[in-house]
Amino acid sequence: MPPAQHSPHPRAGSTTLPVLALDQGTSSTKALVICPERGVIGTGSAPAPPRYGSGGMVEVDPAVLLRSVLDAGHQALADAGEPVAAVGLANQGETVLAWDPGTGTPLTDAIVWQDRRAEPLCAELAPHDDRLRQLTGLPLDPYFAAPKMAWIRRELTREGAVTTSDSWLIHQLTGAFVTDAGTAGRTQLLDLDRVDWSPEALDIFGLSGEALPRIVDAAGPVGTTSAFGAEIPLTGLLVDQQAALLAQDVTEPGSAKCTYGTGAFLLAQTGGLPRRGTSGLVSCVAWRLDGHTSYCLDGQVYTAASAVRWLTDLGVISGAADLDTVGSSVPDSGGVTFVPALAGLAAPWWRGDLRGSITGLGLDTGPGQLVRALCEGIAAQVVELADAVATELGTPLTSLRVDGGLTRSALLMQTQADLLQRPVEVSALPDVTALGVGALARLGLDPAQSLRQVIPEWKPAAVYEPRIGADEAAERLDVFRAEVAALLDRTPPP
Repeated sequence: MPPAQHSPHPRAGSTTLPVLALDQGTSSTKALVICPERGVIGTGSAPAPPRYGSGGMVEVDPAVLLRSVLDAGHQALADAGEPVAAVGLANQGETVLAWDPGTGTPLTDAIVWQDRRAEPLCAELAPHDDRLRQLTGLPLDPYFAAPKMAWIRRELTREGAVTTSDSWLIHQLTGAFVTDAGTAGRTQLLDLDRVDWSPEALDIFGLSGEALPRIVDAAGPVGTTSAFGAEIPLTGLLVDQQAALLAQDVTEPGSAKCTYGTGAFLLAQTGGLPRRGTSGLVSCVAWRLDGHTSYCLDGQVYTAASAVRWLTDLGVISGAADLDTVGSSVPDSGGVTFVPALAGLAAPWWRGDLRGSITGLGLDTGPGQLVRALCEGIAAQVVELADAVATELGTPLTSLRVDGGLTRSALLMQTQADLLQRPVEVSALPDVTALGVGALARLGLDPAQSLRQVIPEWKPAAVYEPRIGADEAAERLDVFRAEVAALLDRTPPP
């Protein structure tokens, strides 16, 4: 059975005024009205599905993004039945568009973080990869915002401003032209040490002279909006995965969380200094508060829930709720190995050009084996990320805190604990990204509070302990790694 979920109860000392927290994600926007005394008192959601096309195209109409934010917010407020004192907005991170900063009119569709059409541009800029990693902490890959921004300038329009989607949404809500430091760190245009735009990185991407948003702290007023009724301040901003990191109280070096959504995203806190290692992980800004920057290590699995959706579209299962039922109908994967690189492999390999593979098929292979193989493929990639974090920090993780829709699958979570050989602690709080930016909105509304006062107290709904030994886990991981190595051998870098 999926673990129970409960409303958050921030620690005593928080202001008693509710806030509206908005999480504008890849396929929908979720909204919460959060009261520190009563927890979540209103919820709302609205779809914002991207369109997929040839050549790696993944786009969404900006009007759909904005409408989803407004609809979800109004739903949550209607559900709560009472006014709020402030609003916070979390965003997708690497999704970009061109727009007119004078009128706010979009000039292009929003190019979603999964879009791969900037791959030729990245290949062209490959000689600058090492320098960009040193400057920005990020490897040269179409996943990040700057290659997409440069692609828009080459292929679509030279007009207006080209920014991450949060800046456009903030402008629509308040008229301000800003982005938070965490989101700016996902562009590959931010100097990681100075936490300011890098003229050198801008020059490399051919973006010198662009109008760029002002970089602000994650908590603090940036403007006011009447989009949800009475005029209220926008006081919390953060990129989605960092907001989830905050909500799960991963605020000290050595701790980590993984969010299982469209992709899977593992982040580990590193404190006040960025770490530039050789493990393939991304070094980036976690958040900046009161002028002080915290950093994190970040690793990505491009396809998690999107791989489940792929199996669903093929008719193997009817949806994510089937994972446990179908997967539990068989004792194991029956020798099937699934490398779910359906949108390429991210950290630590950084080979977005790779295609997925399923090997070990036989006449006795059925839906159950495919489901188990997919769960192992997702979990094995997360183990690679956790191992890379341990290498960078010089000590293994003691446990992993997890959230996201796929954590409802006991099969996936048990598989994760088995392969990781560490406890997996499932968040008791749904919608942790919204909770994180809601905490920042509260902090921005009342800066006399401490971060500790506004973060929900961590209480896992379930803890999955490993049920297999280290030797068996190593054997299963070795099989997965061998299949990844075979994929790499068959597909030379572009």
